[in-house]
Formats: sequence, C-alpha cells, structure tokens
Amino acid sequence: MFVDLDRTLLRGASGLVLSAAMHAEGLFEGRRSLPGERFFYAAYDLWGESIPFMAMVRAAPRFVRGWAVDAVNRAGQFAAPELAALVQPYAPGVLAQHRAEGRRLVLATTTPVDLITPFAELLGFDDVIATRYARRQGQYTGGIEGPFVWSRGKLDAVRRFSTRSGVDLDASHAYSDSFFDVPLLMTVGHPHVVNPDRRLRLVAAVRRWPFEHWDRPSGVPKVLGLEPYHVLRPVVRPEAFPYARFDIAGVEHVPGRGPALLAANHRSYFDVVALALVASRIGRPVRFLAKREVFDAPVVGQLARALGGIPVDRGSRSDAPLREARRALEAGEVVVILPQGTIPRGRDFFEPELKGKTGTARLAAMTGAPVVPVGIWGSEHVWPRSSRLPNVTNLLHPPQVRVRVGSAVALGLADAASDTERIMDAVSALLPPEAHQHHEPTAQELARTFPPGHAGE
Repeated sequence: MFVDLDRTLLRGASGLVLSAAMHAEGLFEGRRSLPGERFFYAAYDLWGESIPFMAMVRAAPRFVRGWAVDAVNRAGQFAAPELAALVQPYAPGVLAQHRAEGRRLVLATTTPVDLITPFAELLGFDDVIATRYARRQGQYTGGIEGPFVWSRGKLDAVRRFSTRSGVDLDASHAYSDSFFDVPLLMTVGHPHVVNPDRRLRLVAAVRRWPFEHWDRPSGVPKVLGLEPYHVLRPVVRPEAFPYARFDIAGVEHVPGRGPALLAANHRSYFDVVALALVASRIGRPVRFLAKREVFDAPVVGQLARALGGIPVDRGSRSDAPLREARRALEAGEVVVILPQGTIPRGRDFFEPELKGKTGTARLAAMTGAPVVPVGIWGSEHVWPRSSRLPNVTNLLHPPQVRVRVGSAVALGLADAASDTERIMDAVSALLPPEAHQHHEPTAQELARTFPPGHAGE
C-alpha cells in the first residue's frame, strides 16, 4: 500500500509545519519565512500541486547545502506530532484495514526522507519512499541521490522499492490526490484517488478509479469545505416546524471534541427531527445510525441522510452499520444511535422499562467513546406510527416534544448486556415522571403504535 502525504494522508500541505520546525532548529540562521509563504501553501491546499511549485521543491537541495543531516532529522522529530494532528480523520482506519489484511504500509512522498521519516515511524508505516538529498560527512552537498520522488520519479522510486522488497505492484494499492501521480496510479493494480485535484478527478472518472475522501464518511458531499450539515444547520431550527413545540436542554453534555455516542429512545419518526435540532446546537457534524425505514420516510429521510446517516437493515443481520459507526467514532465523530432499534409496538410502547440492543455498548467498548443519553418524549403526538406523514396542520395548539441530554454514562465496557441496561436506565431517567408510571392504553392509543394498514395485536 503506497500513500501520498500532502492533501492525501494530511488535510493539506505539510510545508508550514516542517518550515516552522526547521526554524525552531535554527536551520535558517535567523532568516524569516518566505514572503507570502502562508498564502503560497493555502493555494496548494486548494488546488494541489503545480509545475512551478514542484520546480521550487526540486531546487530546494541547493539551498540546504551545508546543513547538518542530524539537525534536519531533529526538525522532523519536532514536527512529527504536529503533522500527526493533520492526518485526515478517516485515514487511520484505512491504514489499519490494510495492515490487518497483511499489506506493508509505505509512505511515498516528495518530502525529504530525513525530514519525514520520524512522522512515518510515528504513524506506524513500514517503509518510506522519499527524496534523498545527497550528503557527505553528515552534511548535505546540494544534490539528490536517486530519483526526485515526484510524478514519474515517484513511479521509478516505487519500482526500485518493489524490486528490492519483492512487492507485487499488480496486487498493490496506491492513494493520491495529485494528477502528477497518474503514472503510479496506472501501474498498481488498485488505484485510489483521495481528495483529487481537478485534473486527477477527470482522469479518475474516465478510468473509473474509486474516489475517496478521508475527511468525512463515504457518500457525504462537501462543497467549499462545507458538508450538508453546515448548510442545513442555520435552517434546522424549531421555527421550521411550527406544528410542534420543543423543550430541549442539556446539550452542553455533548463533548465539543472527540468521539461521542448519543443514545436516544425511539417513539416516532419525528425523533429524527428532535435529534437534528440537538445536532444543530452541538455545532459539529453528526452521523445517525437508525433503521432503514427512517431514511425511507419523506422529508425526514432526506434530512437524516444529509446529516450523515447510517441505515440499518434489521433483517440482514449484517454488521456493516456497526463497522461504519466504529470508523466514524475512531475518526472522532459524533454518532447518534437508537438502541431500541425500532419504535415499540402495541403494549410495549407504553412499558416504563426501556429495553435496548447491545450495539451501543459494543461500540463504546470497541472505541472508548463516551455514551451520552438522550431522552425524547411526546414526538409521537406530532407523528404517530400509524400516520404516513406528521400532522403539519396543528398550528394553533402544537404538541410539545421534550428532549433532555444527560451526562455520559459510566460503563464497565466488559459486559455488553449489563452496559446496555445502564444506558437504557440513563435514558429513562431523562424522561418525565409520567414515563415511569404504568399506563393502560386505550384501543385507539394502541392502534397509533402500529404502521398504517396494520391490523394491530
């Protein structure tokens, strides 16, 4: 597996971080950064590599003539943790999958090998293919040893490595964002384009190479750095749903950074709207995990998908949704899950004790993500299960939907069944007093808990 560095493995260019590290090591002898350096790299982040840019990189060995190799390596060690913070959130999962399948992980980049090797070692790469500056007696001489690892030079370096290491390129994977890596992508058996520049996007479309984005889940679009979540957030407000009143509290319990599992009870298709309002207040994208019929529902389904939904086919017994949710959590995202799996029917709908499936607890144990309980009450009065659409005509006396977000649940992370009980008890504790009282439903109330056309029980 060969992975490019800038704009592929990293969110953008590594240049500013490496430049700051070399300044900190005193390699520039008091000289300031290049004028407009930040603008220069911002343009690179936006449009990718260009021939003038790479010509400057090609000329760099002349400017470091006389530098100590050890000092450059120390600068690389200094920069490694900061570069690691720039790794695309979904990249570690891809690397881990290839590693689990027995592939060697190789970082292939134009960046000087002495500067980038500490970062590659920190991330667990097995090998590094990078430009090697010529040296003598511990100092750079101003030249390059071997190929300049860019475009066809990168392909030449990969071929040399594969011959030396016994790697079969026909069975290998390569990941890049750059049009100039087309020679390498055409040579390996499994090319992947990640965050492609415009020219690579065109080549990949013609050749039907798979497109990937390691900054968000597959299928979630992004335009000018904005996901649908960011576009929808200003309009997903209580005022957009005048046929319901909302009482939402406790959103501050959701972590501002890092992974989190929001576990909510399920009473209606309208729960998705209630949770979307919670998500809009969080200020960070969320990924929903719910049964497929929620995503098939009109309006609400489109909203759920736009917010990064993960559909679950209950009858398939597939663990694909849990794997996708795990990847999202490992990428530091917020995942919303409904542990009950479905809206309870009949008398089960009125039972005070909430029962859930173990998926939430298992995800918490796999990822270490905190489980934040969410209690929803009253959503069924807006959209009962017996209706195909919510009641949007009740504008004079709209029913109230109450949402409470609690603090993270203390879990043992060893027994999924007992942890599930703790999670459901925490959700139940957020519901109003009437939720804990036994209620004998009327025939009409029972009928409202079944899908349209269902005979009931």
